[in-house]
Amino acid sequence: MKIAFYEATPEDRAFFGPKLEGHEVTFFEGPIQEELSEEAPFEAISVFVHSKVSEEIITKLPNLRYVQTRSTGYDHIDCQGLYARGILLSNVAGYGGPAVAEFAFSLLLNATRHTHTAIDRAKSGNYSYHDLLGCELYGKRVGILGLGTIGSRMAYIAKGFGMRICAWSRTKKPIVNELGIDFYDDLDAMLPDCDVVMLALPLTPATRNLIDSQRAARLKKDAFIVNTARGEIIEKSLYSTLPNVLCLDVTADLEATKRPNVLYTPHMAYYTAEALQRIRQISLENLEAFIAGKPLPNCLKLSCQKDYSQAGSK
Repeated sequence: MKIAFYEATPEDRAFFGPKLEGHEVTFFEGPIQEELSEEAPFEAISVFVHSKVSEEIITKLPNLRYVQTRSTGYDHIDCQGLYARGILLSNVAGYGGPAVAEFAFSLLLNATRHTHTAIDRAKSGNYSYHDLLGCELYGKRVGILGLGTIGSRMAYIAKGFGMRICAWSRTKKPIVNELGIDFYDDLDAMLPDCDVVMLALPLTPATRNLIDSQRAARLKKDAFIVNTARGEIIEKSLYSTLPNVLCLDVTADLEATKRPNVLYTPHMAYYTAEALQRIRQISLENLEAFIAGKPLPNCLKLSCQKDYSQAGSK
């Protein structure tokens, strides 16, 4: 089988190469839209988040039968174009729980205790801190949007800090009763009481601009917003206008990251040795299942594009 990997690192080559002996495997360093300039014979491709699998790309791969993204999010892929051609699609679900959730709290702790500022000052010989008054997480109310793998891990961490947890999600999961989470069917009703809002949702048509100007107006002015999901879940104009402290690993407006109330990191929350190994292992299992003609463990179908407009209804 002819298989191509895009955005492949040396570690990816070392992992996948020996395990796919007997197949014609090609590795590319760049994203697919930069590497694929003409028609290619690949039957299966593996991509990462910077590869845009568009209609134009799909038409250059006439033999394509399977696409996998080595990520949980799949908004960089023209899912409808694949479905219309009967091409299978899978993602890597569940790999990033500890990595992303822990990183979200590292951003939050930097924001609430000004740790990054204090460290920078100390390195330059400035040991003043009386203008860096912080606040505690203990007793604060955190609202988590989405209780998938990442959102659930956020809830466990919040519990450890002694925070009061509320959540809004498509489904009410066992963790709600386990941790005593206040579960909301109505996002508008949850937001006004939150001291911290954490986003842990996929980007779908229903979640795009979920936090719009009307919902932003319902937030406490001193609430912290933590977004390690997708930048487009927050309406683009809000990044440059919200008075809240924004803790972001993603954004729809890079220029707004220069604002003093914004802490921004370049989409690196997933980036741990353990998470990368889980990505490779789950991707391999998906690929091996496709080669063997078995059901894909993480197959994305039309029903996988979750409709959060009906959150909490079932």
